[in-house]
Amino acid sequence: MMRAVGTDSNRIIAETFPSITWEISHVVADSEGNIKTFCIYDAPDEGTIRQHAGLLGRHDVELVYEIGGDIAPADFPT
Repeated sequence: MMRAVGTDSNRIIAETFPSITWEISHVVADSEGNIKTFCIYDAPDEGTIRQHAGLLGRHDVELVYEIGGDIAPADFPT
């Protein structure tokens, strides 16, 4: 199913939302075994993300956050 969703997401972006870039998605299982994804997109605004998700279907967008920056372990040498 993930392959079909990813393929459809890319198609919708190419056809309808060229201002969106899908960067990566993290797929996890919660404590009850339900699959959840945390998707990172570069997009002009939350509304565009929600419109894309609505066209894609097959999932619910619970929250949208704006990423303020990135840090990595290498940023904190010992």
